[in-house]
Amino acid sequence: MRQLVLQMQITVDGFVAGPNGEADWVFKTLDDAADAWIVEHVWKAGIHIMGSRTFKDMASYWPSSTEVFAAPMNDIPKGVFTRTGTAGAATQALEAAVQNREKKGGGQVAATPAIIESWTHPRVASGDLADEVRRLKNEPGKEILAHGGAMFARSLVQSGLIDEFRLLVHPVALGRGQPLFSGLATPIDLKLVSSTPFTAGTVANIYQPARQ
Repeated sequence: MRQLVLQMQITVDGFVAGPNGEADWVFKTLDDAADAWIVEHVWKAGIHIMGSRTFKDMASYWPSSTEVFAAPMNDIPKGVFTRTGTAGAATQALEAAVQNREKKGGGQVAATPAIIESWTHPRVASGDLADEVRRLKNEPGKEILAHGGAMFARSLVQSGLIDEFRLLVHPVALGRGQPLFSGLATPIDLKLVSSTPFTAGTVANIYQPARQ
C-alpha cells in the first residue's frame, strides 16, 4: 500500500492561506535551499492530488514555467478531486505566484504536447473522498502527494488517511485565515520525523501520526 503525504506551506499560527486565499506571504521566506528541499521531496511522488481550484491554478501556471519545481509538477501524473468540474476564477494563490515570478524575472516557455496532455487529462476522482483515497493507496506505485487547497487539505486531515505531513512553516503570523487543522473530531497525535531550518526563516517539519 502506498503512502499518502500532505505537503503544505503554513504559518506559525496554523493557516495555509489568508482569509480570502492570500498567499503572498509564502514567497517572502523561501530561499534556494528551501526550494531544493521541496523539489527533492516532490520527485518522490507517483501522483499529485489536489482540489479542483488548486488544479486549475496549477494547470494555468506550471506548463509554461521554467522554475525548478516545473519538471516534477509537469512530469508526474495528476489527480483532481472534484464533483463540479475544474471551472472557476483564478485564486489569489495563482496571482501571488505570477507576481513572484515577475518580481524574480522568471521566464516562460511553450508547453510541450506531453505536458499539455498531462494537465488536460488528469485522473478525476468524483466519489466519496475517503473511498477515492483508499483506492489510490491500494494501487502500486510511489507515494501520493496531496497539495491543497485549504478545504481539500482539511478534508484529508479529517479522513485520518494521511501517513505523513510535510509542513513548511513560515515565520509569519496572519492572525486569521484558512486553517489546516480546524474541524477535527478528536486531536491527532503526531511524532516529529525531521526538522530542516533554512536561512530565510522557513522550517520544513515532517510529521507522522504517532500510531505508526
